[in-house]
Amino acid sequence: QMQVQEVGGGQVQPGGSMSLSCTASGSNIDIYAMDWYRQTSTNQRVRIATANMHGLVDYHDSVKGRFTLSRDTAKNAATLRMTNLKPEDSGVYYCNVGLNDGRGSRGRSFWGQGTQVTVSS
Repeated sequence: QMQVQEVGGGQVQPGGSMSLSCTASGSNIDIYAMDWYRQTSTNQRVRIATANMHGLVDYHDSVKGRFTLSRDTAKNAATLRMTNLKPEDSGVYYCNVGLNDGRGSRGRSFWGQGTQVTVSS
């Protein structure tokens, strides 16, 4: 069983910056991708950023140019650096870790507990 732990979050003013970190722990972890999602006010989880084992890094259009996702594969960790934050970036952010299914594709996924980000003056 794998555990996903998120660190970071809180309140920041519009235009400010914040980093969120995610670490996966467990036995014999082979990670396919580490993603960040934001839960909206209607409880939908929208994928904000993804980084997979093939080197693909992609972002939701709303955060392109402002957010950067980086992975430390040796530490099974990923950091989401958020800059020029806007009120609409507010929400609960969740890390999702997808395991490699053994064929270089995404297998089972695990969620972190979520962390609140509030962008407000």
